[in-house]
Amino acid sequence: MRCYRLWTLCLLSATSLVFGPQLLLNAQVIVPGTGTKIAVAGDDFEDESWAYIPNNPKSSDEDDENSRFPAGYSANRRWFEGVKRGHPDLVKRIDTPAGGLAGSKGALLLQTLRSGIPNQFLNKPMQDDFVANVISNTGGMLHVSRSPNVVCRVYLPPFEQWERRSGNTFGFRLACRGNPTRATNSEFKNSDGTETYWPGFFIWHTMPSPQRKMEESAHFILRAGPVGQDFRGPEITREQLGWWTLGLSCSPDGAVHYYAKQGIENLTPEDWIATERPYGYRCTHMETFFFNVLNQDNGRTWSTPWVIDDPSVYYTGPQINPPTVKQQTVRQQPARQQTVRQPSRSTPGASQKSAAKKKSTAGR
Repeated sequence: MRCYRLWTLCLLSATSLVFGPQLLLNAQVIVPGTGTKIAVAGDDFEDESWAYIPNNPKSSDEDDENSRFPAGYSANRRWFEGVKRGHPDLVKRIDTPAGGLAGSKGALLLQTLRSGIPNQFLNKPMQDDFVANVISNTGGMLHVSRSPNVVCRVYLPPFEQWERRSGNTFGFRLACRGNPTRATNSEFKNSDGTETYWPGFFIWHTMPSPQRKMEESAHFILRAGPVGQDFRGPEITREQLGWWTLGLSCSPDGAVHYYAKQGIENLTPEDWIATERPYGYRCTHMETFFFNVLNQDNGRTWSTPWVIDDPSVYYTGPQINPPTVKQQTVRQQPARQQTVRQPSRSTPGASQKSAAKKKSTAGR
């Protein structure tokens, strides 16, 4: 891992010379987990009565322009269904897998079977979204002057339980707003001139190949570089499966920072992977965070069973006063008119040229 970080540091230093002078050297790096934890954002899944109300059939607006009302949502109003693609087919509180956080009794299973259009099978990789209801619960977006950051524990099961397919299988991402550093024609432009974008992690699964003498493995993919290109992150070997701690942060200088470590311990500066201004945007606000679950949409093959625990949002500076209970009830009605925009479907690993060409849509 140390060799990987040294290689990444060299790569990012070279990248900053081309796309953003002194980006890395001057970055105000924020270790995820820094500051005050927002009690009303995120979840610990400890409530034994935790439940998700799916309100199926789910949305598939991105594929057939059909937003089906009402949206799915959790009974505690901390999660909702993404309008673009719908939620995973199985959203269920389970006992925390072995080796989890001390004292944790509950975690959340995310798994999907029919990830595309309801009652249709497209027989290609598709994805569902599970979105945290941060804006409604905190009263608004989090400005980068507050150094917003998110930490989550993710359980990677034994490879025998992974979907038998090479490709992207899981995502942990932010929804951000930012100022473009060059002219764009984005469909995601907001009224204040900022544009919405979605940086974060993906996990890529590689099936074994006896012909090529390749063992089964996985690795992180990070979205995205300064022109929208995905880039490869640390490897995940069979011996490294189990709990991982992932973190994403936004600093006052508009950069996004990526952290990961094997295990459940809190993140430290040693767990830094990369610092970027994805797509060339200078971040101004963090809206929320969300998870992607992907599978081959054939009606037969379930996705890998992903388990998350204790996703938490932190900030620095003066105390945030969340809306009152009455206000929250109004703002969190289980409908699809959420203010958080959802990214268009895309597959990590696209070439830099392709990502730059299709930045306004495919790079999201």
